[in-house]
Amino acid sequence: MYTLNKDLKTLNTFGISCLAGSFFQFSEEEELVSFIRKGRTEQSDILILGGGSNFLFTRDFPGLVIHPAITGIRVEHLTNGYVIANVGAGVIWDDFVSWAAGRGLGGVENLSYIPGLAGASPVQNIGAYGAEAEDTVISVRCVMLSNGETVELTSGECNFSYRNSIFKNDLKGKAVVTAVRFRLSRNPELNLTYPEVANECELLGGATLDNVRNAVINIRRRKLPDPMETGNAGSFFKNPVVTAEKFIGCLKENPELPGHHLPDGKVKIPAGWMIEKCGWKGKTVGAAGVHRNQALVLVNLGGAKGSEIADLAREIKKSVLERFGVELEPEVEIV
Repeated sequence: MYTLNKDLKTLNTFGISCLAGSFFQFSEEEELVSFIRKGRTEQSDILILGGGSNFLFTRDFPGLVIHPAITGIRVEHLTNGYVIANVGAGVIWDDFVSWAAGRGLGGVENLSYIPGLAGASPVQNIGAYGAEAEDTVISVRCVMLSNGETVELTSGECNFSYRNSIFKNDLKGKAVVTAVRFRLSRNPELNLTYPEVANECELLGGATLDNVRNAVINIRRRKLPDPMETGNAGSFFKNPVVTAEKFIGCLKENPELPGHHLPDGKVKIPAGWMIEKCGWKGKTVGAAGVHRNQALVLVNLGGAKGSEIADLAREIKKSVLERFGVELEPEVEIV
């Protein structure tokens, strides 16, 4: 489907109304290949947009927006120990997690209730509660916008790192993900490294695959607003990673500052904690605000412009830098 002047309000979880100069949605890989080989992508500005759960639009986008809508989950390989599932880029991410957990397949349950589409999971290397997409991604199938060639990238070739991948760097705007292959365990080892998840599981009757999924859903529902009710993109900022020396320096002025020590000697600091200590939690500026339950989440309270939310984000960054000497980096892509 190709159209002009498409309003993207329903395709971004902030609920920001903005126009795309042109818009192409495909439900079969061959449609995209044909579209490219007809020269329809020969323009400078191209944006690949899935569920829009990681975008903040501050203006209209004059270029071409490409939206993958390939659905379907197919089991490609089955052994006594694991299953390889081929998931269309347009599958709703949590529908896939539900599909896996419902079949007793482990590996993605800690990523329950994350908004967005499956095709975006390797792009952002989504993560939560001790798990990341890279833990289970086997390969990513994509189509190159330059010539319509299909390419299968292994997990190693995706250059995964914290909320990052090759699709946000070398291949940004150059490749469209059409499917992702995941390796899921038929004998799952439950990830209870986060005490919050472990405690919630106990309240649900003990550590089982279903209970881990339900525990994560319960926690996220308590902490995070539903995008269908309040526009948001989940965590707006990444948790900064600093050197051990930098962390020790921060502790001198803020002895209660929490930190998670990483294997490489660096320390991950919770951005939400710092934002809250700067007094932003629950604060509103016009129709933009910081969520009352989670300071890491910026919200559209109704009718906010993307530029207003971006302005709020800049003020939050400034105050955290002034107090802690730590610079926050947006997890959300600001367009």
